[in-house]
Formats: sequence, structure tokens, C-alpha cells
Amino acid sequence: MADEQSVTAEELDGLEQRLKAVEGYLHVPQKRELVAELEAKSAAPGFWDNAQEAQKTISQLTEAQEDVKGIDTAKQQLDDARAALELADETGEEDLRVEATHEAASLKKTLSNLELSSWFTDPMDHGDAIVTITPGQGGLEAQDWCDMLFHMYLHYCERKGWSTDVNDAPQAEVIGIDRATFTVHGKNAYGMLKAEQGVHRLVRISPTDEKKRRQTTFAGVEVLPVLPDDIHVDVDPKDIRVDVYHATGHGGQGVNTTDSAVRITHLPTGLVVTCQNERSQLQNKEFAMKILESRLYELEKQKREAKLDELRGPKHEIGFGNQIRSYVLYPYRMVKDLRSGVETGNVDSVLEEGDLDPFIYAYHRWKADKEQKV
Repeated sequence: MADEQSVTAEELDGLEQRLKAVEGYLHVPQKRELVAELEAKSAAPGFWDNAQEAQKTISQLTEAQEDVKGIDTAKQQLDDARAALELADETGEEDLRVEATHEAASLKKTLSNLELSSWFTDPMDHGDAIVTITPGQGGLEAQDWCDMLFHMYLHYCERKGWSTDVNDAPQAEVIGIDRATFTVHGKNAYGMLKAEQGVHRLVRISPTDEKKRRQTTFAGVEVLPVLPDDIHVDVDPKDIRVDVYHATGHGGQGVNTTDSAVRITHLPTGLVVTCQNERSQLQNKEFAMKILESRLYELEKQKREAKLDELRGPKHEIGFGNQIRSYVLYPYRMVKDLRSGVETGNVDSVLEEGDLDPFIYAYHRWKADKEQKV
């Protein structure tokens, strides 16, 4: 008897339509021409005379090759699934039906990865990210919530094979942390993590309330791109104030005997950046300036987008403001994204294991659909 979960011809038709759509998004015929052109260029004499330009060409070639290879792989998986399913229908061999279902599952994964690439149109989407988590309303609870989110994201980065540098995560006096800033290094880190920017809401029984009352807590997540070397943001030294202080560890204890922690205030905008996890004051200042430059870059980008929005006319959003996701631990257990509608009752897999891909993929799919309708 056939497995009820076996793939059907109709499902394969749907996957074929997804494949055609992705092939169009990625402009694969043009990518094939580009691959041939760049391969010829990279094989030409003197190609490596300008190492910096050569590296850019190789990166562009690799990216185009990955898209073309992904489409070719998906087409082969679709062909294999159809062939196995047709043979299963003809012969009644259930092993062939299982094979078809397996190939269809592999095709779905391939398409999800290809769709993700098609959604990342900003060149910075493919690079590293700076993530900052700050407590919102909720007092001590918000500091604990900030710490929970911090570890959730570290687990997520570990799952993705990304490396992280913790730039600033001082312990709060009673519970949790005052804030967290960390840099994520990995392919598509910024593009993926952009989905997490906004306000995250936690509902649970308060661990600090003797009466065990339900508490609602908020924390904000900011995601910035690490600016590539060819993008420079001019910061006038007269516009910044640099303060140094003792770096603090667990429980507010000093972790060294020098004033190595750095706080930079950008006077015209009021932006404040702190960094204390590097070994020297110079290193902390360098990292803090990188974060400040990324924030100033995003600020200018937002100003430009706001001007374009004024020209387009008023926008009417239906939602919860900047609140993007709710994590409910009591009276029931559920994590729900308020944009895409994706939800799960397996709260531990999200908070303790960093299983965020279902939410992040769904967000990008929701965003792409929304932009197509505009």
C-alpha cells in the first residue's frame, strides 16, 4: 500500500512552476552567458596583475556559477522524481514511489535555497552582519529576555556554520544583560538576519515575581551590514566623543585593570556605540567605529527611502507597529511571527536551539510576495 505522504504528479507540477519562477528571478540564461564571459576573462594572460580586480571577478564568477548549478541541480531532481513516479505507477513498485518522494523533498530544499538567493538583491545581503539587542519595556524581565534572545541567536549562527564575535554584552546587576552587540561572519548573514529586525515580545510567568504573575516583556533587535572595504562613511572627529571605562564581566566585576572599554557618541545624531570585549582600548575603538559607520550608513539609507515614500504617497500598514514576533510561554506555548503568520508550539527548539530558519525563510517569502503586489 502506498505511503499517504508519497509525492503526487500534481505536487511535482507545482514544484516545476516554482522552478520556472526562480529561474526567471535569477535571470539564469543571462547568468550562463556571464559565466562563459568571466571564465574567458579569468583565463586571459595578465588577469592576476591587478589582484583586487581579479578577486572581484572571481567572486562574481563563483556567485553566477552557484546560481546556474543550483538551477541545473533542481531540473535534474525534478526529472528524476517524475521518472521514478511514472515507473512506480506503471510497475506498482513502492520503492520507486519512495525514491520519487525523496527526490521531491531534495528538490524542495534546493528551491528554497534558490528562492532565498533571488530575494537577496542588495549586494550587502551576502555579507556579514552586526546584531544589537536592547531591553525594552519590562524592567529586570527585559534584561533577562535580552539575554535569552542573545543566546538564541548565537545558537542559530552555530547551526548555520557562521562564526560570531561578541563585541559588547555586559551582565546586568540582577538578571540578564544590559545589551548585546555581536558581529556575524558567514554567507548571506546580513540578508538572512534582516528578518529579525524589530521588536520581540515575550509572555511568561515572571521568574522574579514572588506572586508568579504573568509578565509581558519586550526587546529590540537591530541588524546592520558590515560595510565592505570599498564603502567609506566619513565621520568628522569633531562630531564624536570618545569615553573610556573599565570593562565589566559577570556580575559587574572588572575583567581587567585598564580602562579598555570604549563608548563613542556621535554628537549630531545622538547615536551611541559601546565595545568592551576586545583586549585593548584601540581594538575596542576600532570595532566601535565600524559599528557607528554602519549605523550612519543605514541612517542615510533610511532618509533616502523616506523621501521616496513621500513621493509614492502615504503607506497604510496593518499590524503591530515594529513588533514582529511573539514568544508565549504561558498560558500556552507558542512562537508566532506576526508578519508571515508562521507559528510553532515547539518553543524550546526556537529559544534553546536557535531553530529560526522556518521563520526567516517565511519572512523573506512574505516580503517578496508583498513587494510584487505593490
